[in-house]
Amino acid sequence: MSALAAAPALGGTRPKVVVIGGGFGGGAAARALHRLGLDVTLVEPSRTYCACPGSNAALVGLRPLAGQVFDYAGFARAGIGVVHERAIGIDASARRVRLSAGGDLAYDRLIVSPGVEMRLDAIPGYDCAASAAMPHAWKAGPQTADLARRLAAMEDGGLVVITVPDNLYRCPPGPYERACLIADYLKARKPRSKVLILDAKDVFSKQPLFEEAWAARYPQHLEYVPKSRGGTLVEVDAAGLTLRAQGGAFRVAVASVIPPQRAPEICRAAGLADATGWCPVDPVTFESRRVPGVHVIGDAAIAGAMPKSAFSATAQAKVCAQAVADLLQDRAPDIPKLINVCYSLVAPERAVSIAGVYGIEWDALVAIPESAGISPVGAPEDLRIREAALGDAWFRTITAEVFG
Repeated sequence: MSALAAAPALGGTRPKVVVIGGGFGGGAAARALHRLGLDVTLVEPSRTYCACPGSNAALVGLRPLAGQVFDYAGFARAGIGVVHERAIGIDASARRVRLSAGGDLAYDRLIVSPGVEMRLDAIPGYDCAASAAMPHAWKAGPQTADLARRLAAMEDGGLVVITVPDNLYRCPPGPYERACLIADYLKARKPRSKVLILDAKDVFSKQPLFEEAWAARYPQHLEYVPKSRGGTLVEVDAAGLTLRAQGGAFRVAVASVIPPQRAPEICRAAGLADATGWCPVDPVTFESRRVPGVHVIGDAAIAGAMPKSAFSATAQAKVCAQAVADLLQDRAPDIPKLINVCYSLVAPERAVSIAGVYGIEWDALVAIPESAGISPVGAPEDLRIREAALGDAWFRTITAEVFG
C-alpha cells in the first residue's frame, strides 16, 4: 500500500474511529484518518493545548508561553469532530468509549494517545502539594509559568536544582536542555547562582554534546551529579526546601522535580498497560498487544527504540492511521520505517540535534544504526545557530500540520 491510501466505505457507511488525546500524536492521527476518508472523532477535555517542545525556552523568556498554546478550531474547519470531554473508560468488548458527561462513543477502531501521567507516589514527600511548590513543568502550561516566576523572583546566589528520573520518561534530552537554558539565564542575570542536576542515571541522550556545552559555556553555573555519584533523588521536603539524594541533601531556592512517569490511568484501567506502567504494542500497526481493536501511540506506548517525543508521536500517528484503514478493509499493513528528529537548545539560538530511523526486527522497533545522525562535537558556532533555526522551523511546521 502507498502511504495514506484511502479506505473505501464499508457497506455504504464510513468506519468510525475514535481518537483519545489531542496532543501531537492524537491530533496527527485524527488528521491522517480524516484524509483517509474515515469518520473520526477526537476526544480531548481541554479547549487548548500547550506544547512541550519549546517550553524550556519559554521558562527563561526566550519565547512567549502564549506561542506554545494552540486551539482545536482547525479540526472543526477540516470537518473533524472534536468532543471536549474526558474519556473515563474503554469498553473494548462493546467497542465504546465512556465520557465524563455520561455519554459514550462507539468505534470500529480506537486510537489512544493520552501522553504521560506523573507518578506523584514514586518519591517520598513528592505529592501533589509538593509538586505545586517544586513544579516539574513536564506538562507545559501553568507549571511552566509558575517555574518561570520562581526563577525570576529568586535572589542572586540561590541554588536551582533539576532532578531527572530514570528511563523511561517523556523527552529524554529535555532536562538537560532545561539545565542549559537556566544556566544561561543565571549567568546573565543572577551570576552568583547556579543550577544543579541530580540524575537517576549515568548515561543520557546527546550526552557528549551537552557535556561540551556545560564545560564551554557554564563551568561556574552548572553542576551535574549522575547516579554513580549519588544523584538519585530519594526524598523531597518541600516545606523545608530540601532535596535528599543518595549523595547528600541540598537546600534549594528553586526546584524542578521531574518525577517518574507512566501511561495515564485510562490505559491502566483498560488493561492496555503492563507491569512496566507502559503499553506494549505491535510495531507494525501500534495495536495493543493486550486489548484487540485498540491502538496506542505516542508517549504512553512501548515503541522499542523510539524515544518519547512529539516527532515520534506524529510519525507513529501516520503509520497507525494507515494501518487502521488497512485493517478495516482486511488488508495487510505495510512494514513501516519511522523517523525521529530532536533539537535541543544549549544556549539562546544555539542547538544540537539527534536523528534516528527505526525499522522492524524480531517483532520490535529497533534503530537502524547506519541511518542515525547526531550533531558533531566541536562544531563551529554557525552550525549550532543553523540547528537552532531548523528546530524553530520544525516547531512551526509540526504545529501548523497538526493544529492548522
